Amino acid sequence: MDAVVKKQTALGSYTKRRHKISAGDVVFNILNYTFYILFTFACVFPFYYLFINTISDNELVRTGQIKWYPVGIHFNNYLALANVNNLGTSALVTVARTVIGTAFMVVASAFVGYLVTKKEMWGRRFIYRFLIVTMYFNAGLIPWYLNMSMLGLTNNFWGYIIPGIVSPFNIILVKTYIESIPAELEESAFIDGAGYFTIFTRLIWPLSKPILATIAIFGAVGHWNSFVDSMILMSGKPQLYTLQYRLYIYLTSTSNLSALMNSGGSINPQVLNSLLNIRTVKLTVAMVTIIPILLVYPFMQRYFVKGIMLGAVKG
Repeated sequence: MDAVVKKQTALGSYTKRRHKISAGDVVFNILNYTFYILFTFACVFPFYYLFINTISDNELVRTGQIKWYPVGIHFNNYLALANVNNLGTSALVTVARTVIGTAFMVVASAFVGYLVTKKEMWGRRFIYRFLIVTMYFNAGLIPWYLNMSMLGLTNNFWGYIIPGIVSPFNIILVKTYIESIPAELEESAFIDGAGYFTIFTRLIWPLSKPILATIAIFGAVGHWNSFVDSMILMSGKPQLYTLQYRLYIYLTSTSNLSALMNSGGSINPQVLNSLLNIRTVKLTVAMVTIIPILLVYPFMQRYFVKGIMLGAVKG
């Protein structure tokens, strides 16, 4: 027993000597940790700054006195969101658009990405190349609007969903990922009598969860943050405005107020107070709009990192 203890002690001493940290390693670790701490601070601070401005005294926020910590903490700005016209409706439209649009996009990207990996598919190369070309060339804004109008997708909720169902970039990622799955798995399923659809739903779909989670994040963030299509397509139906476009309207109102005050124009004090309250509400809405993405991303991160790495191995 004593011999065993002495051997383990000697082995531990040898390991410590072997892994002794040099002065260069210490300097590198200090610089490395310093860099990543500063980088993390640069990423986190904008969200922190936005948050402390939503819970601080509104007058101090208006004059730009809130820098590092909140002053006069209150949550009235968040409670005031209930009084903003049609904000709840815009939130529902945005949530519905994000959920439905992302689901359709993920299913379509997965199925098309699987199909273009099949060499026996007629016209596979042409179809795949045609999809890729659309990433680099488009007709422009006016032809796009005319096309959407002729299809009846203006002032229509499906105008948010249908144009984004097919995403060439996501199809490339899915195709590359599926090609990394061993072909023997699919061949064995064929031998057992499974068809393409069965193989896709029972085999390819479960194995492709990392890349599907990756493109789901891309799609959800894109739908959640989009507002230009709402401004162009939904001008005749304010009830279909998205949350981001509603925020854009508040930004415009604040800019108009600033221009009026700088030009020396007079304004009713009650209207002035109302518009200044809109400015604080605008900051609060901005905070509220980013919270869902911040909450969802940590749960998808492990799939995101794995999927984006494997999907980018070969093209």
